[in-house]
Amino acid sequence: MTGNFCYAGERFADIQILRYQLNDFGHLEFRQKLYIYYLAEATLWGRDITFDQNGMYNLRIRKLTEVVYSFLKGMEPTDDSRALEVYLKRLWFSNGIHHHYGGEKFIPGFSEQFLRDMVQRIDPGLLPLVKGQTPQQLLDVLIPVMFDPDVLPKRVNKADGVDLVLTSACNFYEGVTQAEVEAFYAAKKSNDDSRQPSWGLNSKLVKENGRLVEKVWKADGMYAEAISHIVYWLGKAAEVAENDQQREVIRLLVNYYQTGDLRDFDRYSIRWVSCHEGDVDFINGFIEVYGDPLGLKATWEGLVEYKDKEATKRTRTISDNAQWFEDHSPVDPRFRKKVVKGVTANVICAAMLGGEEYPSTAIGINLPNADWIRAEYGSKSVTIGNLTEAYNRAAKGNGFREEFVVDEETIRMIDRYGDVCDDLHTDLHECLGHGSGQLLPGTDPDALKAYGNTIEEARADLFGLYYMADPKLVELGLLPDGEAYKAQYYTYLMNGMMTQLTRIRPGHLIEEAHMRNRALIARWTYDHCGDVMRLVKRDGKTFLQIFDYPALRRAFGTLLAEIQRIKSEGDFEEARRLVEMYAVQVPADLHQEILERYARLDLAPYKGFLNPRLSLVVSPDGDVTDVAVNYSESYEEQMMRYSRDYAALV
Repeated sequence: MTGNFCYAGERFADIQILRYQLNDFGHLEFRQKLYIYYLAEATLWGRDITFDQNGMYNLRIRKLTEVVYSFLKGMEPTDDSRALEVYLKRLWFSNGIHHHYGGEKFIPGFSEQFLRDMVQRIDPGLLPLVKGQTPQQLLDVLIPVMFDPDVLPKRVNKADGVDLVLTSACNFYEGVTQAEVEAFYAAKKSNDDSRQPSWGLNSKLVKENGRLVEKVWKADGMYAEAISHIVYWLGKAAEVAENDQQREVIRLLVNYYQTGDLRDFDRYSIRWVSCHEGDVDFINGFIEVYGDPLGLKATWEGLVEYKDKEATKRTRTISDNAQWFEDHSPVDPRFRKKVVKGVTANVICAAMLGGEEYPSTAIGINLPNADWIRAEYGSKSVTIGNLTEAYNRAAKGNGFREEFVVDEETIRMIDRYGDVCDDLHTDLHECLGHGSGQLLPGTDPDALKAYGNTIEEARADLFGLYYMADPKLVELGLLPDGEAYKAQYYTYLMNGMMTQLTRIRPGHLIEEAHMRNRALIARWTYDHCGDVMRLVKRDGKTFLQIFDYPALRRAFGTLLAEIQRIKSEGDFEEARRLVEMYAVQVPADLHQEILERYARLDLAPYKGFLNPRLSLVVSPDGDVTDVAVNYSESYEEQMMRYSRDYAALV
């Protein structure tokens, strides 16, 4: 790749779009490139599923605004037309009308009347009308959803003391209450079966004629139009897979898509986690449950990846020593795994992002999520190196550290060690943190309910934080010296206490599970560590100052032991107490200060990615000879192309 690759792209609202490179893609074999191409097509066909899962009106609102946006092309811009463009770009980014991170609905900056006037001028055949519906009737349905702040205000509501199902806009339930959902799935569980599937993972629960019914997402069920395309491209990928193991993984995934049987999903997951041959891998399906307030239903996501062989040496060192880390964990021995099985970790290059992983994406992933599969068969972890590279390159020299870090000495420490520590903490979080520990026999994996995701993320982060300061990491060559860990401790606690508040709107609570996790750890540590760390004022600005780094490690170990106990025993009440006490509230004065300081830097608090465009190179004889990579597509061009070429459900 050329040294002048432009990582930073378009900005709008609170978002900046980045690009990522497919490092060393040209060095892959032709068959591997073709395998990636087919898997990428399977990834792109899931986009509409994610939109619909995030809200039952999202697809129609997207189509409506895209039609109006196209109609306005070439006309003289107005305030309303510019506001519609921003609204549409935000909708694309969030896969719906609710903020991708905070979950609150964003209200259009254009007027209702402007939208009505535009729709009157557009050919009705271009509008997302259901059979027999007029354009006026369509607007009567969609305008309250778009403009009224009291209609479906939160995609995922996690407020304590309310019906989380009835007050969440996500499209996983219809006509049912939280109590009905919990009773329905509790009845499916057996105390005698430790290997039972993740009930409810791949279905929408609705009430029909007074009965609760699951509408399963499968090839002949709900989302069939999109899933049939996914299955087709998975079949093409199987034809050029690197080995028989990969072909068997794809066969089992296709079978699961066809049956919708969650036991088939477990069979696929077991084979996938055991497949280590080859350089190319992928995630495709209903995986993570952050989008469901009850943590049961999974949002569709896709990722195509290939190994970064040089960087993977780091993660392999970690996974090769997984048993040592488990044995030396500060948690109660009852909650440790006696034998750590099948822990593998790779640094990978993302080649295509889709669904919940696009445009905003994780930088590390550990799967599968089922505790019993992890215990018996292990887990796979990836750190997505080319995305981390893009984030780091785009952030150089933006003034953030100078504004928020307490002094020059600490800035120099972070400049020296920050990137390597960030990568290593991600590795420890994904590879060992999520894969560590065990539930006590008889503990329900869903016992922590709405607090489960926050507790799990805190557990993995604490595992990484605790071991960042262990001399073992220097011994293994993962850190350059025994001082490096301090950079991670400082930036993590500064983020959890202060700077992540840039992502919260005034007057709002912390809702997202990862943000709650970081706030919980930072605030609990602050509350329990006396004079070890303090928020101090200098020239009217608040800074974090740390006085005793080794003491922080002891605190992280203490909290890790308690968090693991909560998870292992399924202690819902203590999970609830910790989260509500430390992870939810936002200190108003500090929040306002942080927002004002951040605004002066003119930075976007959220970032996401454009995918490279992959295309087949065809010879004059009609033979496919290569896969080309193009980075020139704009955000608008990519989103409109996806809406045109992969619109299975609209």
